[in-house]
Amino acid sequence: MNIEKFVQRTEILHKRLADLYQTASLLPWISPDLLPEAFKELHNTSKIVQLAAEELSQQNEELVKTRNWLEAERHHYQDLFELAPDGYLVTNTEGIIQEANLTAAKLLNVSKHFLVGKPIINFVLLEERQQVRNELIQLSQSDRVRELFVHLQQRYGELFDAALTVTVVRNQQGKAISLRWMVRNITERRQLESARVKDESDIFSDRPLHKYAKGETIFLNPLVIWYVSQGLVKLSTYCETGEEVLIGLATTGMVFGSSLTYLDIYQATAFADVELVSIYAAEVSASAILSHILLPKIKQRLQQTESFLAIYGRRRVQDRLHHVLQLLKREVGETVPEGTRLNVRFTHEDIANACCTTRVTITRLMGKLQEEGIISFDLKKHIILRDVD
Repeated sequence: MNIEKFVQRTEILHKRLADLYQTASLLPWISPDLLPEAFKELHNTSKIVQLAAEELSQQNEELVKTRNWLEAERHHYQDLFELAPDGYLVTNTEGIIQEANLTAAKLLNVSKHFLVGKPIINFVLLEERQQVRNELIQLSQSDRVRELFVHLQQRYGELFDAALTVTVVRNQQGKAISLRWMVRNITERRQLESARVKDESDIFSDRPLHKYAKGETIFLNPLVIWYVSQGLVKLSTYCETGEEVLIGLATTGMVFGSSLTYLDIYQATAFADVELVSIYAAEVSASAILSHILLPKIKQRLQQTESFLAIYGRRRVQDRLHHVLQLLKREVGETVPEGTRLNVRFTHEDIANACCTTRVTITRLMGKLQEEGIISFDLKKHIILRDVD
């Protein structure tokens, strides 16, 4: 029922009751005691109905205002969706397109009406479709934002390099109900990178340097990979007894970061004065050039970590010390007339952490090696390895 008409009817009813009371009071056969009580009840009831009607009218006005405001907001966000500079798609969990904005339609060279109901997989290069299918399966089981880099095929057009950012929408029960996609054409950006980047120095030359003095702890951002432009970084963790364990040395040209480990405790310390360059992990995924340059460096870190693991597996401390010195010789050694000099000063405590033993034990063993002429020290206390092999 229309609220305004309801209010009008209650007012008419109230007026009629008043008229009826006036008329009934003139009728001789109605008891004068009964009439005032009955009409008083009717009057009170009609008054309650009238007040309720007025309250409903006020609530209705507020609802209309709220509805108008929500409608304006809906149009506002619809405009933002439609006119966004990036392509946006909404699909179900199987990747069937339910909504698309104008930019997405333009990127795929398809009208918005034609896009709705089509699987997004239809626009992916045939060789890459299985990868996207696998990602769709994993998305429903995870709340992580996914970034995919694939080749999309325009309708009656050409392939282009695309970056797809996908998020999951869940209902109150936590069930995945839809996916939201941001689609960007990154072909031009990749072409510019390929034309501009010639070698490592080119790709890092325009990035700011972050300097840390010896002994300073380096801040680790899970979104950032650090590239060592100069110096040496000690990577370590701590065991249950609180003792530090050396798990890696990032030398010049190597990379490290908390995104490259599953360890809960992961610390990076400047072993000497260092200069670092920060690279966002998302950049590496988006850039074939960056991936090409950094992949061998990540491989190098992996090989070094495996070397440390092999050392820790040796039962005799003497053997662990021997192989740690060989590893340091390979990583930070430089040839001098007396043999190979470690260009960073390692204390007995540092070597003990690398050997998983005590400083006292290393001091004793190092003294023995020095007596045998296998190692010596220069004026700055740098270790020089002679016939360690």
